[in-house]
Amino acid sequence: MSPKSRIPAPDAGDTWVPRPRRRETPIGFLGHTVTFLGCCTLGGVLLAGLILPAAGAVGLGAKSSAEGFESIPDDFKAPALTQATQVFDAKGGLIAKVYERDRTVIPAEQMSPLMRQAQVDIEDARFYEHGAVDLKGILRAITKNAESGAAVQGASTLTQQYVKNVNVEKAGDDPVAVLEAQRKTLGRKIQELRYAIKLEEDLTKDQILTNYLNITFYGHQAYGIQAAAQRYFSKDAKDLALPEAAMLAGLVQNPSQYDPKLHPVAAQKRRDTVIDKMVENKHITADQAKEAKAAPLGLKYRDPQNGCITAQAGMGFFCDYVRHVVKQDPVFGKSAAERKKLWDTGGLNIYTTLDPEKQAAAQNAVSEQVYVTDPVSAAMTMVEPGTGKILAMAQTRPYGLAKEKNQTVVNYNVDAAMGGGIGFQPGSNFKPIVAAAALEAGLPPTQRYDSPNRMDWPTMRTCDGTWKNLSKGKKEGSIPNESAREVGPYELKEAMALSVNTYFVQMEQEIGLCAVKQMANKLGVTGKAGGDPLQELPALGLGTQEVSPLTMANVYASFAARGTYCAPLAINKISTVDGKDVPVSPAKCTEAMSTDTADVINSVLLGVTEKGTAKDLRLDDRRQIAAKTGTTDEKKSAWFTGYTGNLAGSVWLGSPGTKVPMKNIRIGGHYQQEVFGATGPGPIWEQAMSDAVRNMPEKEFPTVYIPDPPKRDPNCATPSGSPTGTCGSGSGKQRPSSPGNPSSPGNASTPGNASTPGSTGNPVGPLNPNSPVGRSAPSTQSTQSGQSGQSTPLAPAAPADPGDNQDQ
Repeated sequence: MSPKSRIPAPDAGDTWVPRPRRRETPIGFLGHTVTFLGCCTLGGVLLAGLILPAAGAVGLGAKSSAEGFESIPDDFKAPALTQATQVFDAKGGLIAKVYERDRTVIPAEQMSPLMRQAQVDIEDARFYEHGAVDLKGILRAITKNAESGAAVQGASTLTQQYVKNVNVEKAGDDPVAVLEAQRKTLGRKIQELRYAIKLEEDLTKDQILTNYLNITFYGHQAYGIQAAAQRYFSKDAKDLALPEAAMLAGLVQNPSQYDPKLHPVAAQKRRDTVIDKMVENKHITADQAKEAKAAPLGLKYRDPQNGCITAQAGMGFFCDYVRHVVKQDPVFGKSAAERKKLWDTGGLNIYTTLDPEKQAAAQNAVSEQVYVTDPVSAAMTMVEPGTGKILAMAQTRPYGLAKEKNQTVVNYNVDAAMGGGIGFQPGSNFKPIVAAAALEAGLPPTQRYDSPNRMDWPTMRTCDGTWKNLSKGKKEGSIPNESAREVGPYELKEAMALSVNTYFVQMEQEIGLCAVKQMANKLGVTGKAGGDPLQELPALGLGTQEVSPLTMANVYASFAARGTYCAPLAINKISTVDGKDVPVSPAKCTEAMSTDTADVINSVLLGVTEKGTAKDLRLDDRRQIAAKTGTTDEKKSAWFTGYTGNLAGSVWLGSPGTKVPMKNIRIGGHYQQEVFGATGPGPIWEQAMSDAVRNMPEKEFPTVYIPDPPKRDPNCATPSGSPTGTCGSGSGKQRPSSPGNPSSPGNASTPGNASTPGSTGNPVGPLNPNSPVGRSAPSTQSTQSGQSGQSTPLAPAAPADPGDNQDQ
């Protein structure tokens, strides 16, 4: 037999091609002999570990290798693959995609058949012919490597490669674990082979291929074929054409070396190699190959879009709020770690409450009327009454980390626990809460107080003691109205319309601070925005304790819903990528006040927009609105919160950091001598709400008739600084105001205190003025504590919110 006749014919699926034998020098022959023997030794170990353990483990080292092989557990379980989570608005529009690894797991039928075939042809052409181990491939690799004198060809099957990818996936972001999973050691190789054998017993070839295409890395943060198709060609995996499928299949071997963005020539050459393989294996024709090779790469590349920072239309802050909801709500996991993992790796479709039209209306208003370069900023939240659904969340400063571009990741609309800051003083925006507490305590809608132009802070009951003013007779111990013209007596409707400070201080004194705090709690103001509890201090009712726009929007939404408070709701539904529903927390609504009380508040706040501080503001379609303005001390914050029958919105305007006094200031290109609730945030609210309700049905809220107070003699005035009025004596219903009077609303026998279901704190009854109070007060007010009437004065303090009646 001639030497030529001994050359075997190549197998149809083999890449080995016979070539002429070359002469070797003695030294060269010796080198190849050593290489060959080394490869044979390695092959023997592998074969012994794979084939011979059941047959007695014959051969050098076979016994120990076989024992090691058998000791590896065969209960191989692939982890749930890390997938991208998508956040959608209420209309199904994508807000953002968030992920640790950008991957969307898809079934086989959503993958192009060309893609599946291309990956097999270039990675493991005999995949459907061999088992977990390709013995022919091993022998071919040994021969190739012996001929070249180096490891130029591997023998791993596609199943083994899948096992390796699973080990890398399990390693997560731990670089040491990832490196260990990729180490090229005999032990790791044997482990992969054992697991591969188990997989081939449990899964079909098509299932293994599908899993492989979903797990493998294609470069540029794209894991799995669906993410890769979207990244490089902006299309789904099922729509990949032959040249596109070949290019992606070629990336797997080395995503960096064949990166089509950085190395297009290498990528195209590699693509053509894949096409040639498909011809060689008779899966495409020569003509198809010729046409595919002639095509350009045709990239339609999309940069990786990861996280809320990629959200458009100002939705990044709301996206971040949703992230905090998922990470804090126990319905999404028992522990913080479980909830974080769900957000980072869960592969969820989160359908939120955010209305894109109302979001656009709010974002346009805060952006057009307050420039991002202005020394102050604005934020607005819209809420649906009766459900608590957050429909819009916008602010002037964009979501981002570039401070030089005035970006921030602090959400001014929410509390610190949900991604916000410490909040802002709401000023007179808080007064309707005082009024609601008073009405629930039994006071009539026509309640009248002397309301002098300035008065000392009176002694007030708290939930567990008393508050006393230790600076009576001094400026720091008194509270003024905004204007010298504001002299009582006043009734509720007029006092709210003009935002008269001393009126609400007297109302607060009569019902007690505990009743005010309890009503605030029922309306969702359970603490300060920064996380501290509300303090029972007289200035509480004048809005000196920080809150967020979301909180205030929800308070006023409760008025529109006739006293029903619903906790903020951001998520409508969650499902997995394969369509399974994930449980979410339902709406949580409670009765914060009676419908009668809410109807009175609606009527009183309607008066604010008709005759009060907001009388110059109206919606484009002139539908019914109720609202309240708010301006804090030195004009450092201004508010406008209002509502229609089916939409509530709250706008804050101010400086989040340096507390800039808004006097002689230019905002949105317009100079303002002083900013008030009606002149700063008011127009923002007016623009945003006009656009937001444009396509909504007109819905009015119930109101009640409240008679106007009798006209006062213009010649009768209360001297500035007088604690009681000379014209108001004997008018209206006079009530004793001393703390602990059993007949006063707010004590233990009246609504709104601890004896009422749903209230908090200790019962408030007759108090011993010498009993320990055990309470502290901030430097803005004075207090008394200790026993036997001993007083501990605090430092003099500036007066609280001076009111905002100049808004008109």
